Amino acid sequence: MQYVYIIVIGLHVMAGVFWAGTTITLARDPEIKAERFIRPQLGASGIVFVTGALLWYFFHEGSFGSMEIVLAIGIVAAIAAAGVLGAMVRRPSSQLAGADATTEPMLRAKMAVGERIAAWLLVLTVLCMATARMF
Repeated sequence: MQYVYIIVIGLHVMAGVFWAGTTITLARDPEIKAERFIRPQLGASGIVFVTGALLWYFFHEGSFGSMEIVLAIGIVAAIAAAGVLGAMVRRPSSQLAGADATTEPMLRAKMAVGERIAAWLLVLTVLCMATARMF
């Protein structure tokens, strides 16, 4: 059974690193076209949520102590980050195809703000995961 834990943890970490890494990178450099990354970012977030639910089931089922509270804060932040990416990046990126020269900078600015908000939420998520064992 331990190989299942290893695979699930590996998928969770790799998808999470990709999701947080691309979000933070896009937040710092708005010149990178965020519309090319939004689908893989949201796909990685889906993998993170599924594997995270499995990890919760494997290791935290039945108890809800201080460690689980810290992890729950991280989960809420991650869900909010995915929501921000969906609302503030995915929707404007789909509107870019038919945008004129005056609308495109406004859409890109909105996408950059969305990436920045999501990046801070994912930093909070990572901090919660890293510090949960201390509580």
